[in-house]
Amino acid sequence: MPSFVRSIWFRALPLALVLPCFGTSLPAQTRSASQESAANTKFKIAGTVVNSITGAPLGKARITLMDTANRANMLSVITADDGHFEFYSLYRAKYSLEGARRGFISAAYEQHEQFSTAIVTGPDFNTENLVFRLTPLAFVSGRVIDETGEPVRKANVILYVENHQGGMKRTVRRGADTTDDEGYYEFSALAPGNYFVSVSAKPWYAFHSSPPARSGGSSSPGISPLDVGYPTTYNNGATDSQSATPFPLQAGDHVQVDVHLSPVPVVHLTFRVPQDQQQFQMPQLQRRVFDTVEYVEHEGMQSIAPGVYELGGVPAGKYSVLLPDSQSGRPQQSSEISLDKDGQELDVSHAEAMASLKLSVKMPRQAPVSQQVTVGLQDSRIRIIAANAIDASGEVTLEGIPPGKYALVAFSPDSAYSVVRTVFSGVETSDHVLTLTAGSSLSGTVFLALGVVAVEGFVHRGGKPSSGVMVALIPKDPRSHLDMFRRDQSDSDGSFTLPAVIPGTYTLIAVEDAWGFQWMQPDVLNRYLQHGQNLTIGELMTNSVHLPEPVEVQPR
Repeated sequence: MPSFVRSIWFRALPLALVLPCFGTSLPAQTRSASQESAANTKFKIAGTVVNSITGAPLGKARITLMDTANRANMLSVITADDGHFEFYSLYRAKYSLEGARRGFISAAYEQHEQFSTAIVTGPDFNTENLVFRLTPLAFVSGRVIDETGEPVRKANVILYVENHQGGMKRTVRRGADTTDDEGYYEFSALAPGNYFVSVSAKPWYAFHSSPPARSGGSSSPGISPLDVGYPTTYNNGATDSQSATPFPLQAGDHVQVDVHLSPVPVVHLTFRVPQDQQQFQMPQLQRRVFDTVEYVEHEGMQSIAPGVYELGGVPAGKYSVLLPDSQSGRPQQSSEISLDKDGQELDVSHAEAMASLKLSVKMPRQAPVSQQVTVGLQDSRIRIIAANAIDASGEVTLEGIPPGKYALVAFSPDSAYSVVRTVFSGVETSDHVLTLTAGSSLSGTVFLALGVVAVEGFVHRGGKPSSGVMVALIPKDPRSHLDMFRRDQSDSDGSFTLPAVIPGTYTLIAVEDAWGFQWMQPDVLNRYLQHGQNLTIGELMTNSVHLPEPVEVQPR
């Protein structure tokens, strides 16, 4: 069932109430006797809620039932001590189930990522013996300790998790906390996975003295022994994310992860500014952390000589520097540099100027400009590098873009858009991938398409409907059209719906147990594409597409 179907609020009703008759029926005067009998047939959805790890039944769990065709029709019950729940007097329809209990992850029935399996009632379906599995929450806590074994107060602790959603492995931020007076931190209500903890803090005794003015930016003698800082430190003691190793967290675990900090001398980074330049921006230090870039705090900037400035309080390490060009004022970024000696001067001679992009946006079917639509650049790791909303004149300006290869994407809160054509330097192409060089400034036109077609069908295994299977609609040249992917999870009757499909050429696949592994890798994806169904969605199509043949499940 698509994720948007499950965007509901829980509503508690007394357990003893009988469910109202959900669903609609034909007017009585237009129905035959057999139709009347079928319409009045009632069905039951029942089962047991259990601990996904131990299999033990879970009493006092709240189960909410919702008619997927009318989300206002829903009812909740509380499970008995044996974990049993029951909904009866149901019309033939499709229903979603949501489960929640204290100490467990709230989830839909057979949920994977944001998808789940809906339950279809009818004379051919057994819906009275469901097993609804809820996963116990996990916790991570620990202490941050300094070099003497004392607690570090007000340390910034960040939790990261390996994310496998969308068929691609990424490490993303999961949460943040600040240590208390005893150096403790805690992260609760966590799902199983591989996690990292990083800690940033300042020694309480550190004293970053103001160095005397020095000519030429040379290092001053006699650096204070208190001019130290803590490098960002990970759970295994590493001081950079590339060397960090994750710790596994199982369902229901309470893992203690203590982090020990050791001080290192800080670096004073000097840089020059033309003396006739009245205003300039302070350089910003950046550091790559797993799959993203984060800004680094420092002690501020001060003048140490005419036209020479200094950034202090930065622990030695690898950084990139973002600063404006002294001539044009446009932002430029250095390649990764190692700051390893005090008084080191920032050499910007090899810095790359950032690119800029100005786009004229053409809406689908000559529709008026919508300022609710945002156009941006996405890298190969599905990260948005730059984005801006369309203005009233139908234009978008993106600045400060690092040189690289990107895909143009468009998105909106309530509709699915995609860039399907571009025009740059008078050349029109269906490719929406751009390569931006250092300092380049491009202007062009982008044409958007709107996804209005739904693809509906069934998943079979050995001639029988198969539920809980990942269904994916893969666009032609998938690495360049990540925004056109559509996925769903098959319901209990094997049905699926892929909404808001953009016009284009696709291959439809159904893969068993495909949640959580890197099926987006080209060599992995090609294995399934060979046995998928080809499908073309035309630009003028507006209705749902019902597949005449079921999609056969492929083993993982």
